[in-house]
Amino acid sequence: MKRSLSGIKPTSGLPHLGNYLGMIKPALELQKSHETFYFIADYHALTTIRDPKKLKADTFQMAAAFLAFGFDPAKGALFRQSDIPEITELSWILSCLASYGDLTRAHAYKAAKDEGREGEMNLGTFSYPVLMSADILLYDSDVVPVGQDQLQHIEMTRQLAQRFNHYYGEVLKKPEALVQKDMATVPGIDGVNKMSKSYGNFIEPLASEKTLKTQVMAIVTDSLGLDDKKNPDESAIVKFYKFFASPAEVADMESKFRAGGYGYGHAKIALLDKIKEHFDPMRKRFDALMKNPDEVESVLKEGKQKAQAQATLVLDKVRKACGLS
Repeated sequence: MKRSLSGIKPTSGLPHLGNYLGMIKPALELQKSHETFYFIADYHALTTIRDPKKLKADTFQMAAAFLAFGFDPAKGALFRQSDIPEITELSWILSCLASYGDLTRAHAYKAAKDEGREGEMNLGTFSYPVLMSADILLYDSDVVPVGQDQLQHIEMTRQLAQRFNHYYGEVLKKPEALVQKDMATVPGIDGVNKMSKSYGNFIEPLASEKTLKTQVMAIVTDSLGLDDKKNPDESAIVKFYKFFASPAEVADMESKFRAGGYGYGHAKIALLDKIKEHFDPMRKRFDALMKNPDEVESVLKEGKQKAQAQATLVLDKVRKACGLS
């Protein structure tokens, strides 16, 4: 069985719908066909987070969310990135093969340069493609699920693996990108930007019912009144509704929009009900896990053991190939 690897940074608070639909759900679907390794990327988070208590809490919360969303420990490993110290050694070895030119072509650097902020970047942000490559190569990953806009990460990983193998022999497995062509791009509640914690335009499906309702009711709409006819194709509410409702239910909402006499408040309540219907069992599971941290830690410990066993094998081969004792 092929091995799939996915990583996600701990977010500021609960995962939002964009995290779930765009990364977590597709990654968990791979449990049906692959051995799955999932890591919470707390080393990557250090590029921006300076509060140790927050980082620890966010990392634990993301692990609990993965379990609530359906991760099965029998089908793979869930672990903290920082629980595998071999990752930093492989990252250093790969960094000795990565060129400055490689890193200046990375999305993060190019975005910072376009905004005139490249001089403010810390080294961790500049060199994150190397650590990301180590994340993938350390576990002999066969495939990495990515969206079309993330292909560069896999291309750089394959390039570093090929460069290492050129100098030291066929040691590192070159992964394939598993392109999620239908990977969801989830709009924010502002109706303008992609859903993001940095924009504050998110919906957290595992939040309390009160918080969830507040977030859904905050979806931005135009000024059309109850009796006005509305265009469902331009409504963020309808876009969200399509993720959870049946085709017949979506068609019914679109018909009501076009007919008039159906307010945005009605549509938001219908959306809220659908989100609750979909996520209520997961929210209950999440709340139970947050009250029982030992269960989460047990899964993380088991995941660490699985991941470290594989990491040790790969790093031993890398060290020997390089001439390190």
